[in-house]
Amino acid sequence: MGVNLDISEKLQSYISNFSLKLNPVQLEIINYNKTLGDIKRMQIDPTQCHFLHLIIKISNIKNVLEIGTFTGLSALSISLALPEDGKLIALDKNEKTNELALKFFKKAKQDHKIKTIVKPALETLEELNKNEFDMIFIDADKMNYKQYYEKSLELIKKGGLIIIDNVLWHGEVADEKNNDKFTINIREFNKLVNEDSRVEQIIMPLGDGMTICRVL
Repeated sequence: MGVNLDISEKLQSYISNFSLKLNPVQLEIINYNKTLGDIKRMQIDPTQCHFLHLIIKISNIKNVLEIGTFTGLSALSISLALPEDGKLIALDKNEKTNELALKFFKKAKQDHKIKTIVKPALETLEELNKNEFDMIFIDADKMNYKQYYEKSLELIKKGGLIIIDNVLWHGEVADEKNNDKFTINIREFNKLVNEDSRVEQIIMPLGDGMTICRVL
């Protein structure tokens, strides 16, 4: 019976050496985030950059919504994979990190594909009701995941993808002794999606765990 490998640092380095290379600006964002201390955990893992790139390419995705942008690594990864006429709307409420992200987008010559909106995402999602997206990536405040998910279902086209980050929550979701409010919230969210007949979904152990939903 097959089992998942434990990925050591040495093995991760090997995988990186034989995988698609990151754009220099993606690497610059990663190196910058390393200077930020504990908050760097808000960044997606490089393996997730590769996954987003591949899923966009093979699914012919053109219009994407991102909920939670931080310093722009996931947004840039998405944009680099989009065709030249592709569009990404990126939502975040932090003006400071948004300014940094915009500089990175411009440096990577991707700013023409990306529109950022700086205010609480739930407000913006109400205003986007006339839009339809091929893919929505959710990586924002975890306590609002259920609301983001429901709003995303209203904005995604049939057959589109909703991808949600941090669904394994550092492995805490499987620890029955851990009952802090964030862990409970993620557990309840995962149960909601698993039982939702509007989508078919899988959880992939990339980074901190990603749920990929295909809307039926």
